[in-house]
Amino acid sequence: MTYLTDRYINFFTDYGFKRLFGEEPNKDLLRDFLNELLKEEQGRIVDLTYLKDEQLGSGQLDRKAIFDLYCENERGEKFIVELQKAKQNFFKDRSVYYATFPIQQQARKGKWDFQLNAVYTIGILDFVFDEDKKEPGKYRYDIKLQDIVTNEVFYDKLTFIYLELPKFNKTLDQLENRFEKWLYAIKHLDRLDRVPDALREQVFEKFFAAAEIANFSREEIQRYEDSLKYYRDLKNCLDTAREEGIEEGIIKVARNLLDLLDDDTIAAKTGLRVEVIADLRRES
Repeated sequence: MTYLTDRYINFFTDYGFKRLFGEEPNKDLLRDFLNELLKEEQGRIVDLTYLKDEQLGSGQLDRKAIFDLYCENERGEKFIVELQKAKQNFFKDRSVYYATFPIQQQARKGKWDFQLNAVYTIGILDFVFDEDKKEPGKYRYDIKLQDIVTNEVFYDKLTFIYLELPKFNKTLDQLENRFEKWLYAIKHLDRLDRVPDALREQVFEKFFAAAEIANFSREEIQRYEDSLKYYRDLKNCLDTAREEGIEEGIIKVARNLLDLLDDDTIAAKTGLRVEVIADLRRES
């Protein structure tokens, strides 16, 4: 076991994300974040229920989906919350594909009028899409189906929200609302040594307490260290990929993940086809 010098965990590790937003004791943290994110979108979420993160298609040959977090509120509206640490090919395609699962699951046997509850896909991104680099000040993207001539929303029950955290650069004294406080806390968590005065609210006090490594058991520390190592290895590999060439670098990333993840997950993380991952596994 290595010695951790940070006071708080890194939110962008799988362990950090799941501990703070994906565990029942901390469900109120996720609920508060979603309420602030969707404040202008809908009424307040009173309760959330975590759903199975692995979703299977309707047929035996259908590809499965593994969500980072999947939950619903008291009105039956579904929320997919994805943490994406690195850029990958076809990430938007993947988001649309994943959204089809909670849509299809609403089908009713027998007579059904096709009425659906809303589905929200939220991506918390530790990278910037290439096409968005021309807008350095815009970090939030809200997408719905709309008429391309009138710009009127055609269908308001399918929403994709992407948060590009590298572009959120506000300082503590520039934070204007609770949502911005959430983004600051998420982005800077592992670099802080105390709760900032600007975040002295009950929900953030709990957020920081849940993230404090001193409160972890030895087993929890080990799980976090394993997750942190994976996060750092992935970052280092991707940095190398940029230097060595994108395609060759991505394949190198995939090779390094063969002993850690299954083929479907590696494909989702890197954007490579599952068949390519299978070939790499046979070669290793």
